[in-house]
Amino acid sequence: MPTLLIVYYSRTGGTRQMAEAAAEAAQAETETILKRADDANADDLLAADGYIFAGPENLAAIAGVIKDLFDRTYYDVLGRIEGRPYAQMVCAGSDGENAVRQVARIAQGWRLKAVQEPLIICTHAQTREAILAEKTISDMELHRCRDLGAALGAGIAMGAF
Repeated sequence: MPTLLIVYYSRTGGTRQMAEAAAEAAQAETETILKRADDANADDLLAADGYIFAGPENLAAIAGVIKDLFDRTYYDVLGRIEGRPYAQMVCAGSDGENAVRQVARIAQGWRLKAVQEPLIICTHAQTREAILAEKTISDMELHRCRDLGAALGAGIAMGAF
């Protein structure tokens, strides 16, 4: 059975909820591994057939823990995961676009294949209190995360990517 690796980071719970929803849906078609970015390593990336990278946008950039994953693994997997499919999910307080661009640029360097549009869930958290508060992602938004996980899992299982 093909393997989907979902790597995530979440400080306030929003991205964790998103990643768990995607993993739940993908399990029907793939062996799905849900791993925190600070626990993931190059071996995890090498063992997977496809990826979902999920993280919050912090200060208009990808979260440092997600960036750290890329920094720690980039050269160890370079040239060894080319062509594998990926998707990304961002939990953002405003627009999330810069985090999307940063992950896409790293994925381009690895020559991964983007197979779905990035999913940005906007919490509209704009004050210190709202940004630091525990997040609750709506059922409607979690449904979108499940759809992304199910589609990526099915595509990997069918060999469509």
